[in-house]
Amino acid sequence: MLVLARKIDESIVIGENIVVKIISLENGVVKLGIDAPKEISIIRNELIEEIKESNKAASLEEINEDDIASLNKILGK
Repeated sequence: MLVLARKIDESIVIGENIVVKIISLENGVVKLGIDAPKEISIIRNELIEEIKESNKAASLEEINEDDIASLNKILGK
């Protein structure tokens, strides 16, 4: 892991087309601005973990045959 010290309004460049800029420091919170191409996905790590946990919980739920029948009816199958 590369660790860098930056001040407000200073930036780092990742690759050739991603710029991360320090916007502000308030009450121990760093606000970042990220300039990247639209095809680059940027998501907070805690959201990824939340999605993983939701998917895991959903995969452990029992399948209700009535729910499947209702979905098939809605989908016209």
